[in-house]
Amino acid sequence: MSTGSWRDGFKTDYNAVFVEEWSPYLGALAIVGVIIALMASGLFWGVFGGLRLWGDWFNSFIGLNTLLGHQPRLENPLLHRISLMDITLLLGAFSAALLSGQFRVNRPPPVEYLWGALGGTLMGIGATLAGGCTVGGFFTPLIFLSPAGWAMLVGLLIGAYLGLKMLMWVLETVTWGTVAPKQAAVPSGVIRLYPWIGVAVVAAILFWAASWYGSEDKILVKRAVIVIAGFALGFILHRSRFCFSRAIREPLMTGEGTLTKASILALAVGISLSSVLFANQIIDPYLAIPATFWLGSLIGGAIFGVGMIFAGGCASGSLWRMGEGHLKLWVTVFFFAWSGSTFGAILRKWEVMKTEMTLDLVEATKVGIQAYLPDMGGGWLATYLVSFGLLLLWYGLVRFNESTGHFTID
Repeated sequence: MSTGSWRDGFKTDYNAVFVEEWSPYLGALAIVGVIIALMASGLFWGVFGGLRLWGDWFNSFIGLNTLLGHQPRLENPLLHRISLMDITLLLGAFSAALLSGQFRVNRPPPVEYLWGALGGTLMGIGATLAGGCTVGGFFTPLIFLSPAGWAMLVGLLIGAYLGLKMLMWVLETVTWGTVAPKQAAVPSGVIRLYPWIGVAVVAAILFWAASWYGSEDKILVKRAVIVIAGFALGFILHRSRFCFSRAIREPLMTGEGTLTKASILALAVGISLSSVLFANQIIDPYLAIPATFWLGSLIGGAIFGVGMIFAGGCASGSLWRMGEGHLKLWVTVFFFAWSGSTFGAILRKWEVMKTEMTLDLVEATKVGIQAYLPDMGGGWLATYLVSFGLLLLWYGLVRFNESTGHFTID
């Protein structure tokens, strides 16, 4: 017969959901669930487009847009689809960090701000060329059955390998600013308030979404879905510590492949479910496929891969860690947004990223085309063979590396 308090049971359940780290496999499946729900609503998950909008606003403020001859019609960041998703993702991670009591303002060594700025700049350049970050250029295109995602993955692996080699040299060479400042102690009374603040954030998000969903404006109704989806993604990413940057770099750093295998699982389930939506014409597959296959995806992925090593996170990973209180990632995201906006304006001025329509009514740029496997391969059988064959190959290489450490960098 149990002698514990009734509160103990609720505390155990609370800790299991809000405090203890989730399995990355659970996180992967939850992320796919949100993505498929978005797709069923005619939407998709992206990150870079919102960050670039933030950079456009900053460049407009300082007058750089005028100097570059780039005068975009800037949308309200709270109404722009991807920007809104980024904002609510950040808030989702913030609430998860509060509810778990893990929110801390983390001040890194001074040199880490420099690496964050460098990494963010390179990620902005890479994402511009690839048509998206690890979400919009790699993960989402793969779920939308585009080989652009595979081309970016190859680039990411190349860039991560080169970035790790460079970072190892830097760590052995640079001695300035490597000591972290003393972290400010958080009073225990404040930490006890964290869960209540987290609950308040959740309540505010629900009220926000409900007020828009009940609007007569169809645009706001769609945006209400994004508010919930973005918040859920941020919450899930934080609880499962899910980061595409880690999935790419950890097999090369330590041989650990758990997060990589979770990403493969997410893609396998996501591709299976998305193909049903495409076959039933619920969403246009070309909606989230960048016109960057293969050159832009490959080169952009390589540049992005170097950047994410120095930054310590990809775009979505940087956002949820911002919500957790990491100041380095705030610097990373600022430079990511700024360089993405600035480099994008330069490439548009040079007409590198100017989109044109091919004879097959597919968008094309100077660095690639929109590529959709069912159209390229003549049907679903070839699409499944290519997609699941490559996923199986990736899984096999990861498992081989876990056992042998063959691909890890010494």
